[in-house]
Amino acid sequence: MRGALVGIAAATVIATSAGCGVPSTAHQTTSTAPSTAATISIAAQGQSCSDLNGTVGPDQTCRVRSATSTYKIEMTFPLDYPDQGAVTDFLTHGRDGFIDWVTKFGPREGRGRPYQYVVTAKTYRSATPDARTQSLVLKIDNDTGLANEGHPNTTFQAFNFDLAKRIPITFDTLFKPGTKPLEVLNPIVRGDLDAPSADLDEKTYQNFAITDDAVIFFFGQNQVVPDNAGPHEVTVPRTELATLLP
Repeated sequence: MRGALVGIAAATVIATSAGCGVPSTAHQTTSTAPSTAATISIAAQGQSCSDLNGTVGPDQTCRVRSATSTYKIEMTFPLDYPDQGAVTDFLTHGRDGFIDWVTKFGPREGRGRPYQYVVTAKTYRSATPDARTQSLVLKIDNDTGLANEGHPNTTFQAFNFDLAKRIPITFDTLFKPGTKPLEVLNPIVRGDLDAPSADLDEKTYQNFAITDDAVIFFFGQNQVVPDNAGPHEVTVPRTELATLLP
């Protein structure tokens, strides 16, 4: 019941302030009732937060916090990503896996502090003349495992969506069929990260965000460069990818 009330409240706030995404010409009518589709979408977004035992803020951001004597979980992410179910599924799986690990293996003797699982998010958008996209990049800091006792391991999970076609965008669908993006990307990334011998393949580039000017690729700690300097990101201008992008 609480989750349903959160979803209804979120729907009311968004419908009143944003007009539920109805074109501007519709504001000339006297009706202010949101469309059924918009109401269902907003309610579903609120429900996705409730499913994670989170709370929805006035900025339509979900905040999940949980703490025990052995672990601490903090997850913050926006609720306006078009494929919210995919985001919720990923976060649920990651949280449950973290708790399972702590239950089985932690805490280590003498550690003296709880394990942490912290997720933050950033949204990117593009609005080129023939395409509109929305990207959501999750940054995950997780200090489980012996190798991460001194500092958390940082990884990424990116989601990309074609707003015109209403379908997700993957590394495979980002580029024109028949092109060879690695021949362009690998020299750029190796040079930017000073890693001339880095072994890079399609799996290396799964986490990216699309903007009007560039495609930004995100690499977790030790994914490309074997060091403890933290995660890395490389911005590749669209001009460098002009022959590859649709």
